Amino acid sequence: MSVPCKIVLADDHTLFRNGLRTLLGGIEGFEVVAEASNGLELLELLERSLPDVVLLDIEMPKMNGIAAAEEALRRWPGLKIITLSMYGDEDYYFRMVSLGVKGFILKNSDIKDVVAAIEAVVEGGSFFSQELLFNLVSNLKSAPSAVPDDSVEQLSQRESEILLHICRGESNNEIADALFISKRTVDKHRSNILAKTGCKNTANLVVYAIKNNLVEI
Repeated sequence: MSVPCKIVLADDHTLFRNGLRTLLGGIEGFEVVAEASNGLELLELLERSLPDVVLLDIEMPKMNGIAAAEEALRRWPGLKIITLSMYGDEDYYFRMVSLGVKGFILKNSDIKDVVAAIEAVVEGGSFFSQELLFNLVSNLKSAPSAVPDDSVEQLSQRESEILLHICRGESNNEIADALFISKRTVDKHRSNILAKTGCKNTANLVVYAIKNNLVEI
């Protein structure tokens, strides 16, 4: 990146913010431009200047991450938010995804996952940690089987293959390499899959695919 990716950190734990700022500051192309210790501070920062990405904790005083994300995305619908949380609870996941966050990473993730998430979101994609997706898959599998949605347009064989890779958390580049096709082709298939299923993003698509037995992971 010729122009640094501007990042805002929002977390009430000073040590965590300091550590993450140091790690990200050592990576070329990233710049932590501001920090907030609660949701209200974050909104004040955003009023002054919008970053490329916000890394947002859920549990914060005064205004938590859920309320902050909801208000921020109401004011700035194009804002790119990645949730950083200690909690892999699917209720948090569903709530944040429904609000429009672009990523969800557990705080015990490796820094390389944080970097991958930022890069994916800046490029217009989304990113959800593997551990979170596996927990989600496990919980959905153990839940009573839902009645499949018969209204969905049938996916082609290639679309079904790509959907499986998406549910495994692979990026478009990784899918392209695995299937020996171009990234542009993967992009087109992904768009078609989202249109056929009526899903808004990857997070919703994964849940939809598992609930409707479109993939076996």
